[in-house]
Amino acid sequence: MDQCRADRGVLEEFTAGYRAFLEVRGFASVSIRHRMSQWCALGRWLSAEGLGPWDLTDAVAGRHLVARRSAGRVAWVSARCLTLPRSYLRSIDAAPSETRSRENARTDGVLGAYRRYLRDERGLAAETQRAYLRIADVFCQSVSTGGGGLGEVSAEDVSGFVVAACGAGSVASAKKTVTALSSLLRYLFVAGVTAEPLCAALPRVAGRAASLRGVDLDADAVGRLLAECDLSRPSGARDRAVITVLARLGLRAGEVAALGLDDVDWHRGEVVIRGKGARLEPVPLPPDVGQVVVAYLRGRPPAPPGCRSVFLRLTPPAGPLTPGAVSLVVRRTARRAGLPAIGSHRLRHFVATATLRGGAPLPEVAELLRQRGLEVTARYARVDPAALRELARPWPGGLR
Repeated sequence: MDQCRADRGVLEEFTAGYRAFLEVRGFASVSIRHRMSQWCALGRWLSAEGLGPWDLTDAVAGRHLVARRSAGRVAWVSARCLTLPRSYLRSIDAAPSETRSRENARTDGVLGAYRRYLRDERGLAAETQRAYLRIADVFCQSVSTGGGGLGEVSAEDVSGFVVAACGAGSVASAKKTVTALSSLLRYLFVAGVTAEPLCAALPRVAGRAASLRGVDLDADAVGRLLAECDLSRPSGARDRAVITVLARLGLRAGEVAALGLDDVDWHRGEVVIRGKGARLEPVPLPPDVGQVVVAYLRGRPPAPPGCRSVFLRLTPPAGPLTPGAVSLVVRRTARRAGLPAIGSHRLRHFVATATLRGGAPLPEVAELLRQRGLEVTARYARVDPAALRELARPWPGGLR
């Protein structure tokens, strides 16, 4: 610790801020001491290499970890351990917001504009933006490695990338890759980066659509999920509130994660849902659902400064639940309840199928799920073939 105080390298001026960054995220004092020791070691290594925090790209971070392992270190030698230091430096604009080197300024500029397009014009959720940008990043780097630029990318480059990226993955992963790449290629053409629309070069991914029969839940299974939430533990009330909101309102995981305290109007019994396409949609908040959420909020640990999210992490770093964590809550609870592996979207299916079986027409189910068309909602009708009659057009010349 004395050595850390004596020499923090090029990160000296940011040390106090990083300590505060850790404290507000709920890390224990012992953990903070260990992480500050790592911080100082990183600063000294950057100084020895003649580098600054702005040079802390993926490649430089990898060199630092290799140097630690080569020196016989066994602590702080994984890429994950640099997540918090780099997140803090990026948050104060002291490190590159992208993980590529400065030589790729043209690519960085395009991807920065693409990020704004996804956020401002498409209104995609933050999780979807990150997924699209990860694939766009890899594609742009593959084009640069091949010696050309984005303006010279060809149909062969596109199809070759898809084959290489999707060859060893699952059908679902391949479909996500193709969807994300299609979005990027449309943007590149509209922005004038490419002279031709290259979406047609994307190969189609073979594979059958998932059947909803194997994912159907009934009220008893949902009851078992709720009963498995141990209210004597801090996580129990939160998990029960998360599952209740999913199973009663039919929300997506990202919509649950995005719920803010200011989105709930307790007097009117409404909650504003931040849905796809940046849509704000008020929906009724049933009294029993509101009571479960209130019970959780009354016993909830304090939120970090500036955080207005409803559902919070209970382990450091403190902050809101992510969409992945929301789904993980359902998976872990289902495992404890002895149910098959299910995610949060299964509960959205439950709401849809239960409403259909209750006699509601498909348009009403689509409105409940906040879906713009009946195409997606129609998939839920597979569990209730009678509901498909609403979509069938009369046969010309048939019986009247």
